[in-house]
Amino acid sequence: MATSASDSLPQGSPTARPADVVVIGGGPGGYVAAIRAAQLGLDTVCVEMDKTLGGTCVNVGCIPSKALLTSSEHYEFAQHAAAAHGIGVGQLSLDLARMLERKDAVVGQNTKGIEFLFRKNKITWAKGRGTLQAGNIVEVTSAGAAGGPPAENIAAYQAKHVIIATGSVPIQLPFLPFDEERILSNVGALKIPEVPKHLIVIGGGVIGLELGSVWKRLGAKVTVIELLPAILPGMDDDVVKEADRALRKQGLEIRTNTRVTNGGRTETGAFVVVEQDGKPERIEGDYVLVSVGRRPVTTGIDTKALGLNVGRRGELLVDDQMRTNLPNVFAIGDCVPGPMLAHKAEDEGVIAAEVIAGKPVHMHYTSIPNIVYTWPEIAAVGLTERQVKESGREYRTGKFPFSANGRARSLGDTTGFVKFVADAKTDELLGAHMIGPNVSETVAEVVLAFEYRGSSEDIAVTVHGHPTLSEATKEAALATLGRAIHI
Repeated sequence: MATSASDSLPQGSPTARPADVVVIGGGPGGYVAAIRAAQLGLDTVCVEMDKTLGGTCVNVGCIPSKALLTSSEHYEFAQHAAAAHGIGVGQLSLDLARMLERKDAVVGQNTKGIEFLFRKNKITWAKGRGTLQAGNIVEVTSAGAAGGPPAENIAAYQAKHVIIATGSVPIQLPFLPFDEERILSNVGALKIPEVPKHLIVIGGGVIGLELGSVWKRLGAKVTVIELLPAILPGMDDDVVKEADRALRKQGLEIRTNTRVTNGGRTETGAFVVVEQDGKPERIEGDYVLVSVGRRPVTTGIDTKALGLNVGRRGELLVDDQMRTNLPNVFAIGDCVPGPMLAHKAEDEGVIAAEVIAGKPVHMHYTSIPNIVYTWPEIAAVGLTERQVKESGREYRTGKFPFSANGRARSLGDTTGFVKFVADAKTDELLGAHMIGPNVSETVAEVVLAFEYRGSSEDIAVTVHGHPTLSEATKEAALATLGRAIHI
């Protein structure tokens, strides 16, 4: 029988306790895997070295960034859009400290919720650093900070099955190491104590544009520097063009085809040196957010000594049941191949737990949505039009703008569109790409269609409520068939 998360762990040099499943890592993949394993009747332990559960997503990623995005959207609305709705807000002020406190409170609600779920499902939270040894023994030690007391053994578990969910960390530029004071990762960018006069963002991907949008709405000058010819690499070309146009209109300075060659701190802020068309330029700012991607980490996992197969980026290689090459060792989330998305990690965690419990399940990646929480929001599932075209497959596209949608007009948010890519012969949906109001929610119906290998016709003949934003989805499906009604 598993001990509860609140039970204290033995100190000293422990004897390994048997457990059905030991999960190393308590992020969105790890904690979901632990909960599902416990639901299936397995004695489950989750090892997490941070003070709270939830990993990057809940503590310094998805949840706090969305809290700040929402708060900054309200501020932007009150500043610029409220008057159009007949709302006078009087003298507008910004209480940044209060906004940051609310963000922290939202994070706290989520982490406490996960702790409650652990207690409810009788999951042991082993609070410490997990190390996987041969024979599926997981040792747990205190962190052991530099200059502090040495690491101390807390517990050890003899696991029938191990799920590795050690996540990822931001990539640093060699000449711009994070100090989280002026040179920031996503962690530091969530707690800047003042609205910057000028925030420099290196990287025009999801994290850079989301956090850049937060501080731009609150009054900062924001310069986004992207090495590639366009922002949002991997997104559909039509969506990228619309997003670029919308973000520039909001006041973000976006510089593509620009390489950062150097940078550092100054007495009062930070700087970067960039190169475009062979011409160097120094850009000064208050803060620099480095957002050039993330890399897998396998903290506590000596892949070479254990004989684990890894990819070129250090990611753990798995099959479609999340099995590594070692018996009864599974891996999920950011430390395995594929997009680094919390909802992908969660699904992989469920698959791993159910495989351990003997269920004949497999992971499918074709219907995983990708979402960007800028405004307008961006959501996609499946292949881009360029990918389909390059495959040589015959296809059709259909597009419907939110400017022709009644609900979007009533909201005053008409930027963007819904676009479908479908097989020309079978009408099977191959890709869906949305940019517009609340598409993070409306994409779910399309993801369901993808899960069942649905067609444009399937969505087109489905009755959608009126007036709703989702009608744009129906109309785009109709447009793919050449029979859109409202345009």
